[in-house]
Amino acid sequence: ADRRTSCALVPVYEGRRLDQAGKSGDAAWDGIISRVMKRGDIRGKAGESLVLHAGPDCNADRIVLIGCGSIKGTSTSSFRKIAKAAATALKSTNSVDAVVHLINVNVTDADDVWKARILGAAFLDSAYVYSGAPGGGRKHPSRKISLATENRTQTRAVQGALDRAKAIGTGTALARELGNLPGNVCTPTYLASAARKLAGRYDSVSIKVLNETEMKRLGMNTLLAVAAGSAEPPRLIVAEYHGGADNERPIVLVGKGVTFDSGGISLKPGASMDEMKFDMCGAASVLGTLNAVAEMALPVNLVCIVAATENLPSSTATKPGDVIKSMSGKTVEILNTDAEGRLILCDALTYAERFDPDVVVDVATLTGACMVALGQIPSGLFSNHDGLAGALLEAGQYTGDRAWQMPIWDDFQDLLKSNFADMANIGGRFGGAITAACFLARFAENQRWAHLDIAGTAWHSGANKGATGRPVPLLTQFVMNHKPRRKSQRSGR
Repeated sequence: ADRRTSCALVPVYEGRRLDQAGKSGDAAWDGIISRVMKRGDIRGKAGESLVLHAGPDCNADRIVLIGCGSIKGTSTSSFRKIAKAAATALKSTNSVDAVVHLINVNVTDADDVWKARILGAAFLDSAYVYSGAPGGGRKHPSRKISLATENRTQTRAVQGALDRAKAIGTGTALARELGNLPGNVCTPTYLASAARKLAGRYDSVSIKVLNETEMKRLGMNTLLAVAAGSAEPPRLIVAEYHGGADNERPIVLVGKGVTFDSGGISLKPGASMDEMKFDMCGAASVLGTLNAVAEMALPVNLVCIVAATENLPSSTATKPGDVIKSMSGKTVEILNTDAEGRLILCDALTYAERFDPDVVVDVATLTGACMVALGQIPSGLFSNHDGLAGALLEAGQYTGDRAWQMPIWDDFQDLLKSNFADMANIGGRFGGAITAACFLARFAENQRWAHLDIAGTAWHSGANKGATGRPVPLLTQFVMNHKPRRKSQRSGR
């Protein structure tokens, strides 16, 4: 409370109660907090906020009161609400700096490191402003935000957590920016260029981009079938981060990069089709995760594969009923050209095998059916390995970027039967998210594999339309937690 700042964020609790930071601030600021609480302008409910303009003798130009619930303790979900309220309230001011007195809010089953991560993520997420529009984007004030701590031990723990929050926030912002770019800007070629720029910033990252000729040579025919209707050439982007030992198997992340999805010959309805520029958010999140991992210099090996293409109708486009041979040698009858994400991912999953992965996780805005099943709060998680699924769920729970596991039982595989190929690319009206995952599972049978369907979580519609950057926090935390097998170990799942 004795530190000069343009904005101090202070907790207030239910029952007109203050913690030590609040009491110190109230004494230093001539009882302004007590007076406001007595008037009932803020009651301390978790997520409330109130901006006060202090007097000329106060060392804080503004005081933002943040409701924090019971002083005895609050839940992790309530603390996320508190952090978001604090970030939103600060953003509403023109403060150039802020001191945040929230690290000592008592949260059940959470330590200072977790609280600092959540606060850092909230302020960074709130600070993002889209800047990629032609002619430049909106300007926003840069702010220096400090978390007030009580001693050196707490300061060290909080600083380390904030450094990681900043790296993850930077990766999330990259994913949001790529996702928000219009389809006439963010083409497959542009995505490849963005990946090259990212690799240029870190010596630990190398990159290779495969063109259409190289993909043909490899037999990536299902990916090329999706690209066939567009004049924009497809790209397979392969970025390798080398942070672990040479004999450690890499984590492989595979991202769906359909930079605009019209549905192809199976044309989508016109309403909200503009949002199909977000169909590359899986690719964006994979690159954002790579950015975060490289920024933190994590001691792991990571391979990020992005299958990038447009999906458009034309005289050269793939048609319903066409049969295509994938890179794996398995044949696919394409019954619906709007079920294209699985067609580009299946070739990318086959390509991933050459890296002898420890685990493979693909990320895709794959099915509207996942939104019907789960809404827009969790991402859908499918996996052939319980340990991998559990690790992803745990990472999502820690960061708040949550997922929910769905089944991929063999019973569903019968829905993909075809009279003319090894499988069809759709499985009928019901269980669409599951049959899509079952399709992908056929191309990851020898891997510890998981699939994240982010169709409901990758972007917001309506007045707040824009990419969310999810699941960069989940994926990065998963990478941070992962203990890879060595290449000398047996490859059995």
